[in-house]
Amino acid sequence: MTQPVTGPAEQWRTDEELAAAVAEFTRRTPGYVVPAAYGVARLDDGALTFGEVNDLGHTRRLPAVVLGQVCGYRGRTSTYRLTAPEFERAVTLLTPAAAAVHRDHPNLWSWRDLLEQASPSSAFLAFFIADARDEPVGPHDAVFRSRLSGQ
Repeated sequence: MTQPVTGPAEQWRTDEELAAAVAEFTRRTPGYVVPAAYGVARLDDGALTFGEVNDLGHTRRLPAVVLGQVCGYRGRTSTYRLTAPEFERAVTLLTPAAAAVHRDHPNLWSWRDLLEQASPSSAFLAFFIADARDEPVGPHDAVFRSRLSGQ
C-alpha cells in the first residue's frame, strides 16, 4: 500500500500547494491516468446514494488521484467496492485541501456526508470511467453513467 502524502498537520492553502499535492499523489500512484469521469456512491441494501459526480470534462484532479490511490485505479474503467475504513482513508487524505478556502470542495463535502450517514452495513462504490466510449462494467456503473450529462 502506498504511504499517504499528508501528515497530521498538513494543509494545502494555495493553488500551488494543491497542484503540488496532485503531483505527489500522482507520483506515488504508478500507472495512474486521469479518468474521464468519476464518482462515489454509498450502497445500502442495494440502493445507491451518490456523492459528487465528476462529469465528463469536469474532473477535479486532486480528489480523483486520491480516490484512485485508495482504490487501485490505474487507467481502466472500473468500479471498486470500498469498506467504510477504506473510504474514510480517502476522505482523510483529501482533508488538507479544505484549507484552500478560495476553492469549493464538493467531493470532500459529499464524501463526508456519505460517511456520516452510513450504517454499519453500508459499503461504498467508487466509479472510474477511463474513456467515455467504454461500456459500463456492471449494473451499478450503468446507474452511475445515467447521472452523467450527455449519457
